[in-house]
Amino acid sequence: MRECIRCGEQMKEGCAIRVEGSATGIIMSTKENAMFSGRIGYPKVAICPKCGEVSIYVENVEKLK
Repeated sequence: MRECIRCGEQMKEGCAIRVEGSATGIIMSTKENAMFSGRIGYPKVAICPKCGEVSIYVENVEKLK
C-alpha cells in the first residue's frame, strides 16, 4: 500500500504511464545509452484519489542490485 506524501490518503497502485502516439511507452534502464541491456522494466504509477498526486515507482527493485 502506497500512502500519498501530500495528504496521507491510500493511493491507487498499478496504473501505467504511456507516451501518446507511442505503442511502447517508457522503459527504465540502469544504463543511459543501452537499448536492451540494463532494463529494469516499465515504470508503474500510483495516483492519489483525493489530491491527484502521482508517484512513479519500479515494481522489481531486485534488478537494481
